[in-house]
Amino acid sequence: MKEASIRAAREAYDIEAACIAEMKEFFDEEAYAKAVELLIRAPRIGSCGCGHSGIICQHFAHLMCCIDQPARFISPAEAVHGATGFLEEGDVMVFASRGGKTKELLPILDICLKKGVHVITVTENLESPLAKGAEVVLKQHVNRETDKYNCQGTTSSTALCMIFHVLQTMMIEETDYQVEQFAVVHPGGAVGERLNGKETIH
Repeated sequence: MKEASIRAAREAYDIEAACIAEMKEFFDEEAYAKAVELLIRAPRIGSCGCGHSGIICQHFAHLMCCIDQPARFISPAEAVHGATGFLEEGDVMVFASRGGKTKELLPILDICLKKGVHVITVTENLESPLAKGAEVVLKQHVNRETDKYNCQGTTSSTALCMIFHVLQTMMIEETDYQVEQFAVVHPGGAVGERLNGKETIH
């Protein structure tokens, strides 16, 4: 193993840890409160992003379902071919785009606005089209990606994931969501066994 590889590995921990620590400086209490309010009231929640952002948006949709908030990831490719029919007036769409101008997402934003769907955008660029078209904008902060070329979606994915984790954490508090409710929708795996009192004693 190259010495440079080991050094890069250790630096990756430092880069991402620093990013999360710095993100607290960009925490906008009012914006997060408004986002949480919209998400809690939404009959349905959509999430949409491309590339690494899209993958983390899939995680966000699952996080919402885990607290009984109906949600689904809407593929940008499928969104403009009918999948936005999932959304109705009063629902919420969450867009994630670090630059805020991902061209695949802009037609979807137009559809949401025409349908009366509330829009939350997570982006680093507060002057971007996706930010300006949103009802709520959550600032994404990225110090740098972990690779030496600063181009892979590593730290930026962690930052986006952290924002979504914060939203779910706040929603659990605001709705007084109980672990017994989670046990109903999560009977599987080791977590389900623990929550439903079925752990095997060795």
